[in-house]
Amino acid sequence: MSLELSTLLRSVPTRVPTTIVLVVIDGLGGYADAKRGSELEEAHTPNFDRLALEGASGLVDPVGPGITPGSGPSHLALFGYDPAAEVLGRGALSAAGLGFVLHPGDVAARGNLATLDERGDILDRRAGRLPDEQAVQVVRLLREGVDLSPLDVEVFIEHEAQHRVLVVFRGPGLDPKVSDTDPQALGVPPRAPNPYAHHAERMALVVARFLEQVNALLESDPRANTLLMRGFEGARDLEPMQRRYGIDNPAGIAVYPMYQGLARLVGMEVLKATDREDQIRLLEDHWASHDYFFLHDKAADAAGEDGSFEGKVAAIEAVDAMIPAILDLGPDVLVVTGDHATPSQMAAHSWHPVPAVMWGPRVGRDDVATFGERAALAGGLGRRPTRELMGLMLANAGRLEKFGA
Repeated sequence: MSLELSTLLRSVPTRVPTTIVLVVIDGLGGYADAKRGSELEEAHTPNFDRLALEGASGLVDPVGPGITPGSGPSHLALFGYDPAAEVLGRGALSAAGLGFVLHPGDVAARGNLATLDERGDILDRRAGRLPDEQAVQVVRLLREGVDLSPLDVEVFIEHEAQHRVLVVFRGPGLDPKVSDTDPQALGVPPRAPNPYAHHAERMALVVARFLEQVNALLESDPRANTLLMRGFEGARDLEPMQRRYGIDNPAGIAVYPMYQGLARLVGMEVLKATDREDQIRLLEDHWASHDYFFLHDKAADAAGEDGSFEGKVAAIEAVDAMIPAILDLGPDVLVVTGDHATPSQMAAHSWHPVPAVMWGPRVGRDDVATFGERAALAGGLGRRPTRELMGLMLANAGRLEKFGA
C-alpha cells in the first residue's frame, strides 16, 4: 500500500471483538503448463474450494509484477508492511526466530550448510536437507573450531533447522553492507563476500576469514562441507501491529524459527508448534485470548524447491484438511494464501502471482467456485499487491471506522 494508505489505516481502526485468521502456505503459488495444472489446481482441496465458493478470490503480488521475492519481504507484505521500504536481511529474521537479541553493531547472517563437489562448485545448496541431529553436530564443530579473536571479533553460531544456521558477528567497526556468498545456483562456486560500501571492507574481511576456517573444519564432511551465507543485517525494529492496526493481541503459530521471528518482529506473541496437529491445538487453546492469528506451513515451499510436484500437492492437501477445525472456531475473517510462488517446474521461488481466498460474513461472494491460479483470475479480489490484503481483512472483520464526515 502507499504511504498514504498505510497512514490511513492507522487513523481509522476500531477495537471490536472479532477474530482474523491468516493461513499462509509457504510457496503456494505455481503455474499450469502444457502437461497439467499448477500444484494447487491438481490438488484435492474440498475445503479451500468451499471457501472460494462462499467467499472472494484473487491474485496477489508480494513485491511487484515480475519481482521474485524472498520469504522475508513476502511475509512483511502479508502483514501489511511495504516490503520495498521495510527491507530486512535474512540474518535479522533468523536471529528473531531463535530469540537471539542483536546488540547495536552486531551483524547477523543466515547460513546454509551446503555441499561442494571436488571442483569447489556447489552440488547441493542445502546439504541434502541435513537432519537436525546431524546439523547440530556440525554446528558444535564450528563453535569449537572457529576463532576470530585475532580480528577482535566474537562469533556466535546457532542451529536453526535442518541445514539452516544463524551466524552473528560482534565486534568494533562491523557493517552489514556485504554481498551474499550464496549464488543461489548449482554448478558454480560460492561468491566472495564483497563490501557494498567503503566502511564495510572490514566486515567483508571478517566474513572471508570466517569462511576460510569453516571450510577447513568441514573439508572431510561428505555432505556439509561449506557454509553459504546471505542476508547480512544488523539490529532492526518494526512498528508493531498493535499500534499500526489497532490489533490488540496478534499471535503467530509456526514450526520454523524464521517465521516465528517474523511474527515476533511485528509484535505477535509467538506460539511455537511442532506440527500441524499442534498448530490446531494451539489455535484452539488460545482462541479466546487473541484477535489475530497467523498460521504458517512450510512443506509446500520445501517440496517446490526440491522440484517435487507430488510432494507439493500432498502438502497443500494436508493444509486443506486443517480448514474445518479452523472454521469450527468461528473466525470473522479467514484468508488462505501464500507468501510467494515456488513452482516445482523451477525448483525455486518465482515472480508468479499467488492465489488468495478471503472468507467471512462481510466478504461477499464472487463467481469463483474453486481455489486455484486460473480460477482466481476472475475473482472479486482482483489482482493487487499482497500488502493490501491487511486492509481488506481489517475491514471485513469490522475493525475499520468510516473515514471522513
